[in-house]
Amino acid sequence: MDTGKERGGKGMILDLEGRRAVVTGGGRGLGYGIAQALHGSGAEVIITGRTGKALEAAAEIGGSGPSAYGVTGDLSKKQQREAVCERIMEIYNGRVDILVNAAGALNRCAAFEVLPDDWNEVIELNLNAVFFMSQRIGKSMAARHYGKIINIASMDSFFGSVLVPAYSASKGGVAQLTKALSNEWAAEGINVNAIAPGYMATALTDTMKVKNPAQYEETTRRIPMGRWGTAEDLKGLAVFLASDASAYISGAVIPVDGGFLGR
Repeated sequence: MDTGKERGGKGMILDLEGRRAVVTGGGRGLGYGIAQALHGSGAEVIITGRTGKALEAAAEIGGSGPSAYGVTGDLSKKQQREAVCERIMEIYNGRVDILVNAAGALNRCAAFEVLPDDWNEVIELNLNAVFFMSQRIGKSMAARHYGKIINIASMDSFFGSVLVPAYSASKGGVAQLTKALSNEWAAEGINVNAIAPGYMATALTDTMKVKNPAQYEETTRRIPMGRWGTAEDLKGLAVFLASDASAYISGAVIPVDGGFLGR
């Protein structure tokens, strides 16, 4: 079995030195925070994104320590997704240890008004790309009998929301896909898990403060910790799931929500 490196001694299993990671949608927001965490724990990182922000993020992260690379491409488009995968395999010489499927999109719209193109865009990126990236890179992991796949789910993986029907459907699908892939691939040496962020302070959600401050305050009151999460709150769990410390965890969808689901 080729795990990419030998396991360290006790107390060292969170070390990602020598690992090769891919973070889709890592050019900004939560994906960027996860890419920072993996790199800071010793992993090489490839960041993918639709725009040059992926290249900028890689340059920022890779300023010191392990190498970091940026690869651009729209993962919702089949040909571009395949090109991104080929570039990843070229950079890493066919060996990927960690895949974080963090790329995502959200269109806010009443269900009666959703257009087919808007629906398809969200499903293609949030769900279909998760599967096909996992399938392509997972094959190389299975060949080595080692790999960590971390999907980014959502609170909408547990309950329905309003005005985001495609997003809710896609994130419900991500949770079930995580379990389905784990059922097939755990025996292949691949751990497949998901992180389900709660209400997170990002550029996407910050608009609520301005456009609907009453809703923002109401949401904040419902969070037992009394605050919205940040990318910093995902870093520890991401490193844990990417490391040998989580060797016997697979098929889990883990909330990071300040206690929201417990209400």
